[in-house]
Formats: sequence, structure tokens, C-alpha cells
Amino acid sequence: MLEDIQGQVAWITGAGTGIGESGAIKLAEAGCKVILSGRRQDVLENVASKISGDVSIHPLDVSDNDAVVSVADSILNQYGQIDIGVFSAGINVRERNWPVVSIEDWNKVINIDLNGAFYCCQAVLPSMRSTGGGLIINISSMAAKSAGALTGPAYTSAKHAMNAMTASLIIEERNNGIRATALCPGEVATPILEQRPVPVSAEDQARILQSEDLGELILFLAKQPPHVTINEVLINPTWNRFA
Repeated sequence: MLEDIQGQVAWITGAGTGIGESGAIKLAEAGCKVILSGRRQDVLENVASKISGDVSIHPLDVSDNDAVVSVADSILNQYGQIDIGVFSAGINVRERNWPVVSIEDWNKVINIDLNGAFYCCQAVLPSMRSTGGGLIINISSMAAKSAGALTGPAYTSAKHAMNAMTASLIIEERNNGIRATALCPGEVATPILEQRPVPVSAEDQARILQSEDLGELILFLAKQPPHVTINEVLINPTWNRFA
């Protein structure tokens, strides 16, 4: 039976657009108190305007560990706990493949997609241990399950490492009541597609996964009872451009 999560405190990074935005809205509709983090104040305010419940905004660059700790502390000071962390902040770069990827762009992707998720996990774990439980949902990718040229070496490496990090977290923290999931979608029609070297047509975007699909899945994961851990979820569009 799915749980009632009304009143739980959910911190969502990458909440300004795409999967993070949809997850935040779905969790808010279920009665969660949601905290929106992302790099742009204006887009966070736009998401907050769509939420009628308890919502607050904490702008954040997740690649800055000191800033992550500061935001986590602010949330704990305001709400006393963090029950759910949805760590969705992520980027890719246009010049992404081996012949053209720069050291600067490699570091940018790794620092946001992997290090940023680690910083956020590290920041919420002490509170979750003290309250005897919590759920972390790391938004990974099908790029974590295989290697290919489409996503480039930095993004592929970051997502492989994110899945390994999430698996390690489960092993070490499960007896503290802490659960974690690596959510691995295939192609999703989100703004990250704008960084593709080859644009994705509007027709193709309409046929792949939508942000709302992932929001519903995040809500499903959040409603699992405390004795259930779903380690990984793989989700693809039925119509697959790369099969």
C-alpha cells in the first residue's frame, strides 16, 4: 500500500525546469512541503507560482559544496527535517564528444552532475540518520547503463558514477532507515535537449518521455512504505529513436 506523504519535507534541486520541476509539483500536490533549488531565481519563482501549498525557494549552484551545506542548514532550521531529497540538477554541453570536449566542460559536467549530487546527499544524511529514515532520489540516466556517443564521455561517466554512489549509499545507510533510488530515464523532452549537437525536432520530442511522466514516477517512489527500497528504475520511451 502506498504511503500518505502529506507534511513531509522534500528538497528538490534542479527544480526550475524539467524533471525537477515536475517532481516538485507532484510532491506538493501530495501535500509535501517543498523546497525548490536551482541556479536561477526567476525560474524557481515561476515553479513556486504553480504550487498552492507550502513552498520555499533557495537558489543554489550544487557544484559549490559550501552553498549546498548552507542551504541544507537553512532548510533544517526552518522545517526541522528533510524527509525526501530529489537531486535532479544536471547539465550536458554541446561540444561533448572526444574530439572536441574541453577540460573545462568535462569539469563542469562532473562538478554539477556527480559532485553536486554527492554534496547534497552528504548534506542531508546526518538529519536523516537522526530522524531514523529518509529517501534520496538521484536523477540519473540510461547513460548510466551503457556507453554511447550520444551523451559524451563526461555525462556518461558522471551518471555511471552516480548509480555506483547510490548503490553504495543504500548498502551503508539502509540500517539507518535511509533509502535511495537511482532513477534512470531514457530520452526526456526537457531543456537539456537544447544542448544536443543535433537538435531534436518538436515531432520527436512529442514522442519521447515527458517531464510529467518522471514527476509521476518520483511521486510513486516517494509513496513507497519505509520497508521498501527501489534501488534503480529504468524508464524509456516506447518509441525509441536509438533502438
